[in-house]
Amino acid sequence: MSEVASSPLRDFVERHPRLLVLTGAGCSTGSGIPDYRDREGQWKRAEPLRYQAFVGDALARQRYWARSLIGWPRLKAAQPNGAHRALAELERRGGLSLLLTQNVDGLHQAAGSQRVLDLHGRIDAVRCLACTHRQSRQQLQAELLALNPDWAALDAATAPDGDADLDGLDFSSFRVPPCPDCGALLKPYVVFFGENLPVARVEAALRALAAADALLVLGSSLMVYSGYRYAQAAAEQGKPIAAVNLGLTRADPLLSLKLEADCADALSWLLPGG
Repeated sequence: MSEVASSPLRDFVERHPRLLVLTGAGCSTGSGIPDYRDREGQWKRAEPLRYQAFVGDALARQRYWARSLIGWPRLKAAQPNGAHRALAELERRGGLSLLLTQNVDGLHQAAGSQRVLDLHGRIDAVRCLACTHRQSRQQLQAELLALNPDWAALDAATAPDGDADLDGLDFSSFRVPPCPDCGALLKPYVVFFGENLPVARVEAALRALAAADALLVLGSSLMVYSGYRYAQAAAEQGKPIAAVNLGLTRADPLLSLKLEADCADALSWLLPGG
């Protein structure tokens, strides 16, 4: 067992066989996907695009899709790391009632987890804001490249949602395809900042929390209320909360156990040789 995979976390997991696990960007950093916040819970980069800007500003949409064109291949190529595999193993052992993730990368499912609720949606899908049309992000990538071949050679660092740090460029000529069915706006199947979470998704997570006997937070600062609400609700229900995170979390005063550790290291005891 690694030093950071200390007995307190293992004991917490084994004492609470009906865990609701909430994961954030820190679970995917080992897969080469950067996180959003530093150890103090502050933004490492500019705040992500808000929903109101995406739907109301054509230039903001052009900028978003241009940056996504560059960032998507790196996100698509990411593979599950030890944290994802450990949680899939925990589910296989029957120790996880639901895996609630704030991440949009789909790596929990790629690792074999099945009881997953994608709180903020999935970046590998695109939907029309006016009709029922949906398509894969990879299909849209091909369309974006066909319309904007001169952008293909660009490269930049990316964020957890595949947004690339392209700055100082003229985005006004970037071409964005409309919905092929009705001609309206296409949007990633993710919840943007400033956009409401689907009520059914929130209620499903709260039902899972009510049936769980503890909450385990992995790799999330919980600075965004969409995640923090579950720690708040667990505390109100008198349920113990443990967290593994490299830095501050908004729920620190509510925690029964806190480990400042890498998520994969902290869960390594679940994997062969751990």
